[in-house]
Amino acid sequence: MENNSTETKEKNGIKVQDNPVVKTKVDWSASLMVAALAGAFGSSFLYGYNLSVVNAPTVFIKKFYNETWAQRYNETISEESLTLLWTISVSIFAIGGLVGAFIVTPAVKYFGRKRTLLLNNVFAIVAALLMALSQLAGFLEMIILGRFIMGIDGGISLSALPMYLSEISPKQIRGSLGQITAILICVGVFTGQVLGLPEIFGKESRWPFLFGMIVVPAVIQVVILPFLPESPRYLLLEKHDIKAAEKAFQTFRGKSDVSCEVEEVLEESRVQRNIQAASIIQLLRDSTKRWQVLTVVVTMACYQLCGLNAIWFYTNNIFKEAGLSPEMIPYVTLSTGGIEILAAVFSAQAPWLSYLSIFCILAVIASFCIGPGGIPFVLTGEFFPQSQRPAAFMIAGIINWLSNFAVGLLFPFIQIGLQTYCFLVFAAVCLAGATFLFFVLPETKNKTLLEINQAFAKKKVPSEARELDQFAATRKSSKEQEPSFSPALDNGETKAQIC
Repeated sequence: MENNSTETKEKNGIKVQDNPVVKTKVDWSASLMVAALAGAFGSSFLYGYNLSVVNAPTVFIKKFYNETWAQRYNETISEESLTLLWTISVSIFAIGGLVGAFIVTPAVKYFGRKRTLLLNNVFAIVAALLMALSQLAGFLEMIILGRFIMGIDGGISLSALPMYLSEISPKQIRGSLGQITAILICVGVFTGQVLGLPEIFGKESRWPFLFGMIVVPAVIQVVILPFLPESPRYLLLEKHDIKAAEKAFQTFRGKSDVSCEVEEVLEESRVQRNIQAASIIQLLRDSTKRWQVLTVVVTMACYQLCGLNAIWFYTNNIFKEAGLSPEMIPYVTLSTGGIEILAAVFSAQAPWLSYLSIFCILAVIASFCIGPGGIPFVLTGEFFPQSQRPAAFMIAGIINWLSNFAVGLLFPFIQIGLQTYCFLVFAAVCLAGATFLFFVLPETKNKTLLEINQAFAKKKVPSEARELDQFAATRKSSKEQEPSFSPALDNGETKAQIC
């Protein structure tokens, strides 16, 4: 319900009506919650699960690689080659993610947001079958191919899901509902660690089931999503189907009158109609956005190169090098997943150093979740206008997945070379990134795009800063000259304003 109150005043002999004071309640339905949970469970949950699932069966899969190699070539594989083969198996997930990031833009435009999520489950199911049946078939390549295909699934879902959720949710809870994506990633990581315990699937005879479990969230999403509507914004702006869009809004808002929501989308469409989206090349050539682009690159690189993915991919090996007993490692590993969800810290020669290693790793996870965990994607959206955001997010995605690949591929070799000092590499990256952001990144909280651009312009040549200052002053002056009252509007305009 809406409570609208208006007040009539007399100014210079003219009776004017102040803008209505509107108090609105958030309209949502059970269908909206089901769509968010089903979408996240079959998408972001699987991404998190596949980050940690390779950790527990590492020893068994390496043994399978060695046996397969010996049967095929009548010789055992060298330790260096085995390490390289395993790191490729782990890190190729990121290459698949990069491919998925390129696929998702045309996919969501052609198939729609919901149908893209549904079709994406084909990748998940095929990947699960390849990896789960690899030992039975005797082909180690099936694991590598399965990881690559699973990466494609992750690259698509991490873009399509936030897009779908943002377009079906009311703007008042859009941020909170979008947080489900991040939460389900953490839950997926934790689930992969739980199922990897020796009492469940963390044994030599059971490790293929860890990959077979990927099918479960994918099937659940395939069963539930078809009963929910497509994104109403997609139906309205891409398909021009007003009736279907109204029906979708009614389902997700839980009310029959959705004229305000439809008008809001159409108004946004009219504003953006004459604005052409910039390409990556055009964005890189824009001299006024170079600091913004550089900041996005640095934050996204630090997001992946801070060492957290090294912990997820190789937790057991890290704790083994720290001096923990093999029997204790799976349960300590479980605590890392719990810490990511709770984001709170609890508490190699000397005995106490093993526990210090646990504490430090938990502290890294907690500080990541509290700090940089969700910042890079938010900053990317705040730095650029609507016409440049797709290109900016594409640049961010490329840096994200390439950095992820580098960590997965190189960390075991860094650990062999530096041993207990291996995390100093990540410490140096974090220090360099923090230094850059301290001097370059302006505060963006409660700032407009123009104010953020002004702050960046001051780091360039003075003429650019002066131009933006003059534009801001002109804009402010024009606002001050506008009349302080608004005449009565016709019914359609009043309705749009109240919405």
